[in-house]
Amino acid sequence: MESDWTSSGLDARRASILAYVDKLTTAPWDVRESDVQALRDQGLSDRDILDVCEVASYYAFVNRVADGLGVNLEDDPEPPPTSIS
Repeated sequence: MESDWTSSGLDARRASILAYVDKLTTAPWDVRESDVQALRDQGLSDRDILDVCEVASYYAFVNRVADGLGVNLEDDPEPPPTSIS
């Protein structure tokens, strides 16, 4: 599912959430009221939609900050020093 959620057999509600998140992540300038309405049509409340938007946006933000600082989020962190020099 990680590489192609569109063919994973998700129910319509989950697929609509992922379609929205995909668009918000890859082309946020293209998100329209109709995209939000598609979520409402699947039974999401405005609060649910806000939560989806905030979580997706937060992950994008954190990744952008990490990229801007040259931080590799995929590496295992180094253990803390055993003593302070």
